[in-house]
Amino acid sequence: MVKVKFSTSGGKFVGVECEGHAEYAEAGDDIVCAALSSVVQTAVLGIMRLVGVNIGYEVDEKRGYLKAILPKQMSQADEHDADLILRTAYLGVSDLYENFSDFISLEVE
Repeated sequence: MVKVKFSTSGGKFVGVECEGHAEYAEAGDDIVCAALSSVVQTAVLGIMRLVGVNIGYEVDEKRGYLKAILPKQMSQADEHDADLILRTAYLGVSDLYENFSDFISLEVE
């Protein structure tokens, strides 16, 4: 099971952490894991390349781990844009969770 946790602060999304493997299918054929990874990794790339914020992240592919946290000091515009991207990622993950809750756990803290 993949555990996904979105972090919030002051009503805004500030990070995401994923850990584990969906085990929906064999490695290389696991559409749940692939979809989830695509949603979360695209959000991180969007924050870095479109918003221009150097989001701190760490990855461990072997254990299926990704953690990305926004910096504490950002302009209001960057904070707004990063929040929108993370909220959009949350919507994507929520949709996957609705259809594959046996393979994904989802939490907002």
